[in-house]
Amino acid sequence: MTSQPILIIGSGGREHTLAWTLARSPHVSQIWVTPGNGGMNWSAASGVAACQSVPIKAHEIEKLIDFAIMQRVGLVIVGPEQPLADGIVDRFQAVGLSIFGPSQAAAQLESSKAFAKTFMVTHGIPTAEYACFEDIHQAGEWLHAFGRPVVVKADGLAAGKGVLVCDTVEEADAALRLILEDRQFGAAGNRVVIEERLSGKEFSVLVFSDGKTIAPMVVARDHKRALDGDLGLNTGGMGAIAPAPDITSAQIEQVCREIFQPTLEGMAAQRTPYVGVLYAGLMQTAEGMKVLEFNCRFGDPETQVILPLLDTDLYEVLLACVEGRLHEIELCWKAASCATVVLASGGYPGDYAVGKPISGLDAVGDDVMVFHAGTALESGQLVTVGGRVLAVTAIGPTLDAALQKSYAAIERIHFAGMHFRRDIGRRVEI
Repeated sequence: MTSQPILIIGSGGREHTLAWTLARSPHVSQIWVTPGNGGMNWSAASGVAACQSVPIKAHEIEKLIDFAIMQRVGLVIVGPEQPLADGIVDRFQAVGLSIFGPSQAAAQLESSKAFAKTFMVTHGIPTAEYACFEDIHQAGEWLHAFGRPVVVKADGLAAGKGVLVCDTVEEADAALRLILEDRQFGAAGNRVVIEERLSGKEFSVLVFSDGKTIAPMVVARDHKRALDGDLGLNTGGMGAIAPAPDITSAQIEQVCREIFQPTLEGMAAQRTPYVGVLYAGLMQTAEGMKVLEFNCRFGDPETQVILPLLDTDLYEVLLACVEGRLHEIELCWKAASCATVVLASGGYPGDYAVGKPISGLDAVGDDVMVFHAGTALESGQLVTVGGRVLAVTAIGPTLDAALQKSYAAIERIHFAGMHFRRDIGRRVEI
């Protein structure tokens, strides 16, 4: 297999981690990232392919296709969910380009919560009791008759913000008004899903899929709340660890058998085979394991702790998925732990300022990976342009060792208003 250029679509820490990992494959000669960020530009070095950002947005599909053809790209990898929902995979495949990710029809598992719930019920995949509504009065009647705590969700993609956990009926009524009347999430809230609020241990499992075969990744645990002690608002993720120390291999086998394999078989039966990464948010309840949600791509910041532990060539894994031969690949993982701590802008996840100069990255040791998310280069100066700015990542023989490396590196990094959690990985949910 000769080396060839690849294209990664996206601009966050997930995409930087994909680029960092794939640059170390002997099959990759050059990496292009669209639109990329301030950290996704480096020259070729011994055993590492060059990477360059290109200012094409993820929704500019025709421009992306033209660029991929012009650069003779051998494989395209889609990072974020919106282009998958928009049908980018179908468009690239239609012109004969090799692309990793689910089709628009298969991506409905994430782009429509109502679709996902109906699919799970149809195919016997355990999930919470639910109902879907477009009319607020009908929704309110069902809610009051249900009489148990609920979660109210906007049906469509809402950048991770369309899920409202409600402790009381009054809070649920307010959530319905916010989504259906106030249009807080725009078209994503044309319909709501109200579902039973489950309790138990929450965790996520990601798998590679070629439409027939699944290959599970090490289990990561994300930290969603903004502040130490799991306080504050929900965020896109303030840090992560892998492998999660309280998830057993038996549990992963059960998830594959009871969740992922029926999902693949159900998608194939509907003539929408699922190819790509499938991410199941799960809860271990008193009644058994249940699916909270599906995502149709790599998680962020889970990717930042999963891929550094992967010993198998990622390019070979992705290509095997696209070519329908994942059964030929054996995933091998480092016997180690990985931790990432997110450095966020002051005020995140609320309003925050941008354009803050970032310093100290040149003082971080070679044994620490700093994956960029909300950064840009302005006149040669690296500055903040997002809420989650950097993910400081380290590998160690133990989780404590990895965390110590990450936090020691953070002491060398600075930008105005920088904040981060100091308790990543310090508490295991039971």
